[in-house]
Amino acid sequence: MANELSLPAGRRAPWRNYLELTKPRVVALMLFTAVVGMLLASPVAPPWAVLAFGSAGIALVAGSAAALNHLVDQRIDAVMARTRGRPLPRGALGTPQVALFAAAIGLAGTALLLVFTNPLCAALTVGSLIGYAGVYSLFLKHRTPQNIVIGGAAGAAPPLLGWVAVSGHIDPGALLLFLVIFVWTPAHFWALAIHRRDDYARAGVPMLPVTHGVPFTAARVLQYALALLALTLLPLPIGLVGGPGGWLYTLGAAGFGGRFVWYAWRLRQDPARWAMPTFRFSIVDLFALFALLLAEHYLTLALAAL
Repeated sequence: MANELSLPAGRRAPWRNYLELTKPRVVALMLFTAVVGMLLASPVAPPWAVLAFGSAGIALVAGSAAALNHLVDQRIDAVMARTRGRPLPRGALGTPQVALFAAAIGLAGTALLLVFTNPLCAALTVGSLIGYAGVYSLFLKHRTPQNIVIGGAAGAAPPLLGWVAVSGHIDPGALLLFLVIFVWTPAHFWALAIHRRDDYARAGVPMLPVTHGVPFTAARVLQYALALLALTLLPLPIGLVGGPGGWLYTLGAAGFGGRFVWYAWRLRQDPARWAMPTFRFSIVDLFALFALLLAEHYLTLALAAL
């Protein structure tokens, strides 16, 4: 089954094509950060219905945004080596099928959020869909090399959405989690864009390595990695983490953030060699940061209960 996604369209199970539309690996990481946001929003465990159905709602709307992105980008996806095997370019699915699928799971996700969380969470989640599938995919991506910086706000929303699903309002802690992913996104994506520069140039997409060159982009990746490192050290001062575990989070964040800065530094020295390693480690870094926050949260609660 692990190799089924690489099979020709005629031999692939139909449901696999629809799953691919949702960008499951991307959504899985987003969902993890959303769940962490839910668990950090309260000193007690959130209601199981909010946790389960709120997570499902956020995942479905995120999957809908991803499917709409496939729909909008089908022309350039057919040109780029990285994406020409997606369901639309290879003819496994048609535009009406993808549009109907995106609408169905988007509406289902929004309904779950309205029923099991709160209107603010539902509104912000739909807003992130519009930001990604509409503002970023339709407009920013094709008009400015700062597309991923501006459009990154939609991708940075999941932990804030999770927090709001539980608390019903936006707090400083939720905004900090949002900012962490917002600052992480350009460094993460531009490393990949350096590796795929020729693809983007062929497709006519004005990504930063295409418009400003690889050395300039590598320098920006390093700047964002440094900014991310500074930002991830703020949870202790603002009280998002506290107690003995707060220092454990801070040391862990400094370690992973420092390692990401090291990768970004090597990227600047040798972009061809270090673009993909930097991209891959950026994912490890984000996952580790949120895992550390979650571990510290429950460690602090456990110590307080002693």
